[in-house]
Amino acid sequence: MKSSRLVSLLLLLQTRGRMTAAHLAEELEVSVRTVYRDVEALAAAGVPLYGDAGHAGGYRLLDGYRTRLTGLNADEAEALFLAGAPGPAAQLGLGPVLAAAQLKVRAALPRELRPHADRISGRFHLDAPGWYAEADETPFLPAVAAAVWNDRVLDIGYRRWREPTDVRRRLEPYGLVLKAGRWYVVAGPGPRTFRVDQILELTSTEEEFTRPDGFDLAAYWTAYQRGFRERLYPAEAVVRLAPGVRLGRPVRANGPAEADGWTSVTVPIESVEQACGEFLRLGTDVEVVAPAELRERIARTVAELAERYGNSRADSGD
Repeated sequence: MKSSRLVSLLLLLQTRGRMTAAHLAEELEVSVRTVYRDVEALAAAGVPLYGDAGHAGGYRLLDGYRTRLTGLNADEAEALFLAGAPGPAAQLGLGPVLAAAQLKVRAALPRELRPHADRISGRFHLDAPGWYAEADETPFLPAVAAAVWNDRVLDIGYRRWREPTDVRRRLEPYGLVLKAGRWYVVAGPGPRTFRVDQILELTSTEEEFTRPDGFDLAAYWTAYQRGFRERLYPAEAVVRLAPGVRLGRPVRANGPAEADGWTSVTVPIESVEQACGEFLRLGTDVEVVAPAELRERIARTVAELAERYGNSRADSGD
């Protein structure tokens, strides 16, 4: 919209100083002719804006002129620059909105405080996905985000892990969560949690829904994660760990360290099969104490490995 573009043009000049029509056109993604018209509109509205001709020329605001945003202090502005994740914002279709918000914040800060906000974006960068996983394809994410924002019901085809795998669901989307590079939509009735990348097809409807009173997305997600861990690790094992060994998830100490530095801890496990493979990878740095089934399985596996490698003979060359 023209009014939004005029504000962006004004804030660009306020933030960066003198800019040529070509540079303004590039930033605003419009033609140079459109910039000329916008400059004339701002001047007609009383904005003290003027242009200099020549190689070093361009448009600039009269010294001392500022347009201010209210309700933001420097700490809040810095937090916006730290929290603004361009990747997720772009996935949601909000990349230009985020850029415009940051531009307005930078322009609103007094000149002496602008370096603080710039330092934040220059020194901290959020890269949510993990190293060893391809980014999920989420072609329906913008549509889900729009439904979340506008309280509209979604009709989706969804692929889940258990039979029947492909199902249809009617969702009342309450919110979106980005966890380790993966998008989840929290939706009613329930609420329940769905992976956005597992949506096979989607139909946006005009049907509105009413959010539950007092629903707190952050509180729900915290509880959901806790419940997920409990469902993922329904059993426990007692193990002894060599000094300095860490398992990569919370454990419960069973007392102080022993004289040799070994410690006894209780570890949540998914199953005997899963735990067997996990503890075998630690070699002699771990001893399973309980349950007996897990200890016996590891002992049996180690015995089979010893027999296999003990019976192997190097090629004598005969």
